[in-house]
Amino acid sequence: MTDRTAEHPAIPEIFGSTVEDIVASIRSLIDAGALQPGDSLPPMRGLADRLGVNRNTASAAYKALVQAGLAETRGRAGTFIVDPYEALEEEGFARDTVLRDVGDGNPDAALLPRPELVRLAPAEPRLYGEPTIDPALAEWATSWIAEDQPRPFRLTVAAGAVDAIERLLAQTLTPGDSLAVEDPCFLTSISTIRQNGYRPVPVAMDAEGMRPESLRAALEAGVRAVICTPRAHNPTGASLTAARAAALRDVLADYPQVLVIEDDHFSLLARAPYATIIGEGQLRWALVRSMSKALGPDMRIALVASDSETAERLASRISGGITWVSHLIQRLTIAMLTDTQTRDLIARAGAHYAAQNAEFAERLRGVGLTSESRDGLNTWVDVRGDSADVLVQLMRRGWIARDGASFGLQGENEHFLRLTVHDLSGDEMTKLAADLAAAVAAVPPVPAAPHAPATA
Repeated sequence: MTDRTAEHPAIPEIFGSTVEDIVASIRSLIDAGALQPGDSLPPMRGLADRLGVNRNTASAAYKALVQAGLAETRGRAGTFIVDPYEALEEEGFARDTVLRDVGDGNPDAALLPRPELVRLAPAEPRLYGEPTIDPALAEWATSWIAEDQPRPFRLTVAAGAVDAIERLLAQTLTPGDSLAVEDPCFLTSISTIRQNGYRPVPVAMDAEGMRPESLRAALEAGVRAVICTPRAHNPTGASLTAARAAALRDVLADYPQVLVIEDDHFSLLARAPYATIIGEGQLRWALVRSMSKALGPDMRIALVASDSETAERLASRISGGITWVSHLIQRLTIAMLTDTQTRDLIARAGAHYAAQNAEFAERLRGVGLTSESRDGLNTWVDVRGDSADVLVQLMRRGWIARDGASFGLQGENEHFLRLTVHDLSGDEMTKLAADLAAAVAAVPPVPAAPHAPATA
């Protein structure tokens, strides 16, 4: 797609001297239909020269459009208008391909417990208006979460982590409100945020998780909620250290009214200890623990611990009338979680994922590439060049992975690929590492983009 604003003089030109003005101008062109999904925006340098502004101003305007879900960056191809309500990229296997898929992000099916091997205790049928949480599950979950989260909490059961987070945000935010999220970010979180009309404000990360100065910038910009992954971050695998969690709590202490959501999706499998950013003074908070990674994606259940006000609001959205989580699923969950063989399998699975990630990181080092050995289902690899181009080269060698740009909020992850390697044999790892090194060598390196300040 070409730059229509350059080719068609009838289309009103972009104008403005500030980031806000430039964004408003482009949005007005989108609203008027002059810019449509698939159209490219002018190169940032050319736009800056035409408007007589600093190139950083044009860059920040484009990043704001990307954060709002109105545009996307495609590496050297430029920045393109997108439909914020069209289907976004999702986790799972690539469809209609003969390539070996190492980008699916799935747990290993061979390490998921078999529900039919556990026996459910007899129970009376459940009726409308009855309590929404199974008593046995509530007792187990309350004890388990209290081991890590000392603050008093109320328990809620949701239909998975995504369902829980979407409901938590809906009780606090309205379309147009901003929230802080990690950059790079979990694919489904990006989809949830954009489809609900919220504005994501990216928080930069390093090996220890969210960076405190970047979180503070987001809070100063006026975000009303924060979503943080305390361990096994997807896609990077980063986990909060105790020191980093304490630093983030110090930052959040100045903003006690902000809703803080911890997405502890890998809790049952994690090798890293849980470290919380929820401080004593935080008024609104929630810890979400999904069962999907350990018990299987089809076990649509998440346990949510939160302050009483947040729990009350959440419970009103999960009523005993139509939207509670099936008691059959709840009973099956507690039966599996208290089954000795199932817990042993979960422990073996967690160790297997960590060992496979570590082994593949070693293979990558042997071919001159870098990937930290971290927690989670995935490996985050710096490919040094444009990730889309590297991905094409890798596909020519028989593999398909996830482009790091898919996880980014402001175009700063375009030299990474996310790989899921826990089901590969040693020989397959060796071949993938060699093929990836060859793909990287075929693409010119690009410098990493500097971090931009957060804008709400």
